[in-house]
Amino acid sequence: MSSTNKPVKTATRPSRSLAILALVIVAMAGIAFVQGATSVRLGLDLRGGTSVTLQPRIAPGESGKVTNEAIDQAVSIIRQRVNSLGVAESEVAAQGSGTSRQIVISVPGDTGRRVIELVGQTAELRFRQVLASAAATGTADPAATPTAGVSAEVNAAFAALDCTKLENLQGTGTDAPTDTIAVCDRAGTTKYILAPAEVLGRQISKASAGIDTQGGSAWFVSLTFNGEGTTAFGALTTRVTTLVEPLNQVAIVLDGLVVSSPRITEPIPSGNAQITGSFTQLEAQDLANVLKYGALPLAFDRGEIQQISPTLGADQLDAGLIAGGLGLILVFLYSLLYYRGLGLVTVGSLLVATALVLLLFLLLGEWIGFTLTLAGIAGAIVAIGVTADSFIIYFERIRDELREGKSLRTAVETGWLRARHTILIADFVSIIAALLLYFFAVGGVRGFAFTLGLTTLVDLIVVFTFTKPLVTILARLNFFASGHRFSGLSAKSTGTLLVTKEA
Repeated sequence: MSSTNKPVKTATRPSRSLAILALVIVAMAGIAFVQGATSVRLGLDLRGGTSVTLQPRIAPGESGKVTNEAIDQAVSIIRQRVNSLGVAESEVAAQGSGTSRQIVISVPGDTGRRVIELVGQTAELRFRQVLASAAATGTADPAATPTAGVSAEVNAAFAALDCTKLENLQGTGTDAPTDTIAVCDRAGTTKYILAPAEVLGRQISKASAGIDTQGGSAWFVSLTFNGEGTTAFGALTTRVTTLVEPLNQVAIVLDGLVVSSPRITEPIPSGNAQITGSFTQLEAQDLANVLKYGALPLAFDRGEIQQISPTLGADQLDAGLIAGGLGLILVFLYSLLYYRGLGLVTVGSLLVATALVLLLFLLLGEWIGFTLTLAGIAGAIVAIGVTADSFIIYFERIRDELREGKSLRTAVETGWLRARHTILIADFVSIIAALLLYFFAVGGVRGFAFTLGLTTLVDLIVVFTFTKPLVTILARLNFFASGHRFSGLSAKSTGTLLVTKEA
């Protein structure tokens, strides 16, 4: 009998685990405070947002370009652009059929308008030699001195081009790379005649935003070309280096507008280039993102931009919070009524888990743009049951060990050795289900899967670093070790009293 009651040594000191967990929580709270993460980001269904319809722009005789494949490709590129900005729980989908197909984009929160302005860009990037340039005065100018190879039609278009008119600053993205064109710059201050494109956006392999701290903190976009692009860009810069102005300039044209037209003073064979143009940080990052994922196969006209009302979302949020709060209260009451003093461990564990989940929601909102949706709230509520199951498994294992005649301190350790295997298996099943839902589902189901997986991981952390160490410490107290009738470990509640009478 003495071997039965011999205490089992713990692998770690319980007080150390509790102290480390407390430090982690304090550190997370501090990081959230420093980063200004004071509120959880809410999804489109809870706080409203912005929705817009993109209609394919069909030029005369080009209706055949609007195919299902082109629309699906545009949806995929737009979705990648939105995700690259960290905008979670957005919706990008095609509607309609045939040439009437449209793309509907819905983005949560106040940043929706900026995102929609970004994702609708065709992002057709061209590098063209400058053949002529002139200041945009708002009146028709005489044609520039014709450059070899420039037709009378292009010179006439250049003379008539008024860059102060808004319609000439919209960009088209439909200019053919083989054409010589007359276009404006983005600011509407200069107009150009540009030679056929020699380097195209599809020849870019990487794009990223950077800041020139030595040049007045100006933002730029760095480009890396693939093998074909490196060769073409090297040949272009080598050829124009020795020419006179403006022939030694290379215009960087995005969606039919000149972003910048730097003078080339030496060949650039490295396959790297920079786009400058008085960018703000957001403009540089947005441009890098749209270039990174390629050009849209079609040009689009924006329909009416609509603001989605958050009124219904507020009601849903209140209902979700009430449901979650009631779930917690019911679990608290059940634990206290059934497990008495031991139920306090459940209450404390759930409160710690709630704090961790809330802090993770705040931090992930800052780090990856995580937004909480109604489906995500449902996932968190389901996880309350998963967490409660872990406590019940452990507590019942302890009672089983006590029925076998072991002391409480021994039962706590041997019960844990048996319970943790079951807890791990159960939680891993939930995590696997969450991963499958996240990667193979779309829309709100992914929000449900994300929060379910996240809160299940938190359950594992809390059980191992808080619940088990706390029970180990409580087992040393006489109130629990003596089997007090309110401890939840009395002879009557564990069933050992019945075993004694039958013996």
